[in-house]
Amino acid sequence: MSRTSIDSDTDGEQPPPEDDHAFVGHPRGLLTLSGLEVWERFSFLGMQAILVLYFAAAVSDGGLGMAAGTAASVSAAYGTLVYLVSVAGGWLADRILGSYRAVLWGGVLIACGHYAMAVPTAAMTWVGLGLISAGTGLLKPNVATMVGKLYRTDDDRRDAGFALYYMAINIGAFAGPLITGWLADHQGYHWGFSAAALGMTLGLIQYVAGRRHLAGRKHSAEFALAPDAMRRAVKLIVLGVVVVAALGGLLAGVGWLTMDRFVDLLTIVSVIAPVVYFWVMFKSPRVTAERGRLKPYIVLFLASVVFNFILFQAYSTMILLASTNARTTILGFDFPASWYASALGAFEVALAPVVAAVWARMGHRQPHASNKIAFGVILGGLSFLLMVLPTSGHADDTYRMAAWWIVGSYLLLGLGDVLLETSGMSATSKLAPKAFSSQTMSLWFLSLALANGIQAQTVKLYDDVSKPVYFGVNGAVAVAVGLAVIALAPWLRRTMHPVH
Repeated sequence: MSRTSIDSDTDGEQPPPEDDHAFVGHPRGLLTLSGLEVWERFSFLGMQAILVLYFAAAVSDGGLGMAAGTAASVSAAYGTLVYLVSVAGGWLADRILGSYRAVLWGGVLIACGHYAMAVPTAAMTWVGLGLISAGTGLLKPNVATMVGKLYRTDDDRRDAGFALYYMAINIGAFAGPLITGWLADHQGYHWGFSAAALGMTLGLIQYVAGRRHLAGRKHSAEFALAPDAMRRAVKLIVLGVVVVAALGGLLAGVGWLTMDRFVDLLTIVSVIAPVVYFWVMFKSPRVTAERGRLKPYIVLFLASVVFNFILFQAYSTMILLASTNARTTILGFDFPASWYASALGAFEVALAPVVAAVWARMGHRQPHASNKIAFGVILGGLSFLLMVLPTSGHADDTYRMAAWWIVGSYLLLGLGDVLLETSGMSATSKLAPKAFSSQTMSLWFLSLALANGIQAQTVKLYDDVSKPVYFGVNGAVAVAVGLAVIALAPWLRRTMHPVH
C-alpha cells in the first residue's frame, strides 16, 4: 500500500460540487455525518442513561448492586476511558487509517460492544464497555474532523454547520434514553442495551451508503506513515493491547487492581495525557507558525473541562437524584427516571437550529468563539446552582421535588452545551496544526476525558455531603471559570486568528 492510496476504495477527496449547498444550504456530506451521529448518540447516550441505574440496581433486580456513589464513579471512569482512547483514534486517522476508515471501524467496534452488553452476564458487560470505549475513541474525534473538512476556514456557514451537526447529535440523545429507558424499566436492562446495538448498526449502514458526499476521505500523503513504518506501528499497537489486557487481568486476579484503583488510575492518566499532548504539539517541528494558536487553545480546553464536568453528571448524579428524590409523573403520566436524560437532548434539538440561525444571520457580527464558550460554562454552572433550591430545607432524604426543577436545570445545561460544544469543535478544527488535524480534535475530547476523570473522584462525595452543598459548590466554580474566560476575551481575540 502506497502512502497515497489509503482509503483508495472511496471515490475521491472532495464530494461533487453540486453537494455544496444541497442540505438546507450546507454540504450534503453534513447530512451523512449527522445521520451517523444520530444513531451513535442514540446508542451511546441511550445506554449511558441506564448505565448508572444498572450499576446501582440490586442484583435481584438485574443490576450489579453498587452503592450510588460508586456507581456514579464507575460510570464516570468509563466516560474517562472513552475519551482517553480518542487520542489513539486521532493518531490512527492521521497516520494510518484516514478519517473515513477510522470512523467506519470505530462504529463496528461500538456495535459489537453493545451487542456484548445485551448478553445478561457481568463479564460481558465489561467486555462490551471496553469495545465501546475503543470504538468511540476512533469514531468521535474523526467525525467532527470530517465535518470541519466540509467547509473552508473562512466560510461563515461553519459554526452554523456545527450547530446543525450538534442538533443531529441530540436527536439521538433525545430518542435513545426514551427507548432504552422504557425497555430497561419494563423488560430489563439488557433489552435496553440491545436497542443501543441496533441503533449503531443502522448508523453504520447509512454512513457507508452516503460516503461519496464526504470530504477528506483520502489520507494525506504528507503526514501518513510509510508502509514499513505503518506495519510496525500496527504490530506494536496490537502487542501493546494484548500486554495491557494480560497485565490488567493478572493484577485483577491477584486482587491488586480493584475497581477503586482502576478508577484512580484513569483519573491520573486523564490529567497526564493532555499535559503530555500539549507538550508534544508545542515541541513538534511539524508545528511552526501555527504554534501561537495553541496558547489560547489551552484556555478553551480548560473551559471545556469545567463545563463537561457539569454536563456528564446529567447522566450520573442527576439521574440518581431523579430516581430517588424527584417525581416521575407529569400531568398524570408516569415515566422511568432515565427519561429525564431525554429532556437534555430535546432542549438541544430545539435550541441548536435557533442558535445556528442566529449565528448565520449575524455573520461576522456574532460573538467571538471564546465568549460563546464562556457563556456555555456559566449556563452549566447555573444549572447546578438551580438544584440548590429544591434540595434545601428538608429534614430527611424522603422528599420528592417537582419534575420541573430537573427539567429546568437541563434547559440551562442544554443551551450551554449547544453554545460551548459547537463553538469549541469549530474553533478546534480551525486552530488545529495541519500535521495534527485529527489529533487536535482528539485533544478537545481529552478535555472530556479530564472532566470525567475529575468527576470520577468528586462524585464519590455524593453520598457524603448534603445535596445543596454538592450542587452549589460545583455550580459556583463553573460560573467563576466562565467569568474568567470573559475577562480574557481581549487577549483571546488577538491570539486566536483565524477564529472569530
